[in-house]
Amino acid sequence: MKSNTIIFLSILICSFDQLTKFIAITITPASQIPIIPGLIRLNLVKNKGAAFSIFSSFPFLLSIISLTVALVLIILICSRSFFNYYNALGIGCLLGGTLGNGLDRWRLGYVVDFIQLIPVNFPIFNFADISINIALIYLLLDILTRKRI
Repeated sequence: MKSNTIIFLSILICSFDQLTKFIAITITPASQIPIIPGLIRLNLVKNKGAAFSIFSSFPFLLSIISLTVALVLIILICSRSFFNYYNALGIGCLLGGTLGNGLDRWRLGYVVDFIQLIPVNFPIFNFADISINIALIYLLLDILTRKRI
């Protein structure tokens, strides 16, 4: 996959993440809205931390880390002209998710989380978080498929 395709994927993911956060802020100012009753609801949360709200006392540090990871990924993407399939998808999803949450940190001082799984006690999350987790799966698949070749 070419570098410009990875950048396009990242921009698409970041844009979708920011759009859904804007919608969530607009329609759920102080209430919880069921999306799939008994399974998923919108529940707006301002998360100053990272996953599971860790490091919530250090929002500026998390902002610096987001910026650094995004810059390193952009440098990596620009330094190569071609990536294999899983590696490209992993890097694209990681950059898109990092940019989505990073923009929140820099603009707002927190990350907008709004997707809540009702039947399990799981942290509230957003599409950037989903993208970062999908990135980890793709990068793991990249490692596993390389060893078999």
